Amino acid sequence: MIAIFKKELWSYFGNWSAWLILGAFSLLGTLFLFFFDNDFNIFEIGTASLQSYFVLVPWLLMFIIPALAMRTLAEEEQNGTLRWLFSQPVKISDIVLGKFFSVFLVGILCLLPSLIYFYTVYFLGIPEGNIDLGMTFGSYIGLILLIASFSAIGILASSWSKNQIMAYLSGVFLCFILYFGIQQLASYKLLGSADYFLQNLGFYQHYIGFSRGLVESKDVFYFVLIIALSLFLAKVFVEKKK
Repeated sequence: MIAIFKKELWSYFGNWSAWLILGAFSLLGTLFLFFFDNDFNIFEIGTASLQSYFVLVPWLLMFIIPALAMRTLAEEEQNGTLRWLFSQPVKISDIVLGKFFSVFLVGILCLLPSLIYFYTVYFLGIPEGNIDLGMTFGSYIGLILLIASFSAIGILASSWSKNQIMAYLSGVFLCFILYFGIQQLASYKLLGSADYFLQNLGFYQHYIGFSRGLVESKDVFYFVLIIALSLFLAKVFVEKKK
């Protein structure tokens, strides 16, 4: 697993793809938070808070994480190297996990520029340091779990797809449905009392608790379950190709 993890990281950082993604993510975040005239602009909100950042980032990750994950397994099959991997003394679970952790790590690196945002907001607050640290750190935990979930779903989409384009579109679609689609459907209140259960099937309802500084075990368990289930299904799809 570690060998595959290193190989995947080298493929990201060795050909500039990861650097381009990190740069684009940082640029978009900076423009939306400090320059563009929009609801996310920290100066226009007028409060020492990164709340707008934690609302914006899931939408950016929804498109970036599947772009990172689309090549992990789909490209291997497209190039014929997946069969070579099968011939090596490595378990299918090691292949899936090695690729998952590489995507997850690059996703975590996307958050590094936010430390500059935190530093800026912390010292611009009146008085200095007037920022809700509990809510901020809780939001970071939620964001890390969300990145892991998007990464696992991206790996799952790549495992059943025969080409990278299909893997990317499938990954974005699944991330969108799970993060926003289910929540939006439940907001129409078409199912009566069942709407509450429908809400809890989606990411948003569990992520929003972290953004309020509430780190509850049920929300952590939900994301861990989604990650485990996605990786298990990815393993099943890869085994079918063996």
